[in-house]
Amino acid sequence: MIDFLSKEKTSAPLQDKQKIDETYRYWRLHLMLTMYVGYAMFYLTRKSFNYAMPAMIADLGLDKTDIGMMGTLFYLTYGASKFFSGILCDQSNSRYFMGVGLILTGITNILFGFSSSVLAFTSLWILNALFQGWGWPPCAKLLSTWYSRSERGFWWAIWNTAHNVGGALIPLLVGFITLHYSWRYALIFPGICAIFGGVFLCWRLRDKPASLGLPSIGKWRNDKLELRHENEGLNLTSQQILKKYVLTNKYIWLLAFSYLLVYIVRIAINDWGNLYLTEVFNYDLITANTALSLFEVGGFIGSLVAGWGSDLIFKGNRGPMNLIFSIGIFLAVGALWLIPSSTFILQAACFFTIGFFVFGPQMLIGMAAAECSHKNSAGAATGFVGLFAYMGAALAGYPLALILQQYHWAGFFTVISCAAVIIGLLLLPFLQAQAPIKT
Repeated sequence: MIDFLSKEKTSAPLQDKQKIDETYRYWRLHLMLTMYVGYAMFYLTRKSFNYAMPAMIADLGLDKTDIGMMGTLFYLTYGASKFFSGILCDQSNSRYFMGVGLILTGITNILFGFSSSVLAFTSLWILNALFQGWGWPPCAKLLSTWYSRSERGFWWAIWNTAHNVGGALIPLLVGFITLHYSWRYALIFPGICAIFGGVFLCWRLRDKPASLGLPSIGKWRNDKLELRHENEGLNLTSQQILKKYVLTNKYIWLLAFSYLLVYIVRIAINDWGNLYLTEVFNYDLITANTALSLFEVGGFIGSLVAGWGSDLIFKGNRGPMNLIFSIGIFLAVGALWLIPSSTFILQAACFFTIGFFVFGPQMLIGMAAAECSHKNSAGAATGFVGLFAYMGAALAGYPLALILQQYHWAGFFTVISCAAVIIGLLLLPFLQAQAPIKT
C-alpha cells in the first residue's frame, strides 16, 4: 500500500547538463498540464452544490439560512484543511497527496447526491471541505519548486486559470443535468469524474525536482531572486520555519487579511450571483448561470494579465498589480449594483469585469505568500493565508444570508463594496516589500 504521506525520496543527482535540461523541460510542461486538469477537477466537486441550489430549494424546501449555514461550515472547514494540510504537504509527496484527496472528494459528492436530509447534506459537505483542502498546497509547493521567481507569475497565472475553467464549466454542466435529469445526477456525475481525475494525478504528478535527481530551480535558471530565497534559513527545523516565516511574519498576516476580504467579494458574487439574477430580474437558472460563467471567463483573463504583468512590468513585485486590481474590484462591483439598466448583456459584462479584477489578487496574494515565506514552507504559508481566505468565504455564507434577509440586496452590495476598499489599503505595504534585487 502506498504511503502518500511519506516524505519524498531524493534520487541520485543527475550530472549531464543536457539530460538535466531535457528532464526539467519535460516535467515542467507535464506537471503544469497535470496540475491544471487536477485542480479544475477539484472545482467540479467543490461548486456542484452551489449551482444545484435553486433546484434543491424547490425540490426539498430548504431554507436560505440552511444553505447559508452549509456554505459557512464548508468554508471554515476548507480553510482549516488548507492550512493544516499545507503543513503536512510540505513534508509529504505531492503526487499522492493531491490525487487521493481528489478521489475522496469525488466519493463524497456521489454520497451527497443520494442524500435528502439537511443533516446528511451538512455532514457530507463538511467532509467534502476536508478533502478539498488537499488540492491547493501540493500545487503551491510544485509551483514554488519547479518555476523560479522571475517567471513564476507567468506559470502561476496559467495554473490559476484552472479555477476559471472548472468554475465556468460547472454551472453549465450542473444547470444542464439538473434541467434534463435532476439535481442528484448533477452531484453524482462530477463525483465520478473526480475519481478518475484522482487516479490520473497519482499516475502523472511528481514531487520536487530533487526527487528526480535535479538541481534546484534557482540553480538551473540562475535566478538571483530565487537563489536568495533558496539560501535563506537553511539550518532551521520545520517548526522554526513555521514560526518565523509563517506565524510571526507580518507580511503573511497582511496578505491573510487582504485575502479574507478578496474572498468575501469572490464568494459573494459566485455563490449568490445566480440567486440575485433569478430573484431580482426573474431569469431562469440556465440564463443566470451563464452570467456566472462569464465571471469565470473574466477571471481566466484577469489571472493571466495579473501574473504576466507582475513579471514583465514590475519585475516579480506582486504589490503594484495587486493594488491596481483591488481598485478595479471596487469599480466593477459598484457598476453591477448602481448602473441603471436591467439588460442581461450589461449585467453579464459586469460579472465578467468583476471576475477579471477579483482573480488577479486571488492569484497574486497566494503567490506573494509563498514568496514572502521560507522556500520549504510554501504549502504552510499559502495554506495559512488560505485559511483566512475561507474565513472570508464563510462570512459570505450564513452571515451574508442574514444581511440579505435584513437589508436585502442593498446591504449585500454595501458589504462587498467596503471590502474592496479595504483590500487596497492592506496591500499598500507591498509596493516595496517584494521589490526585486537591483543589479
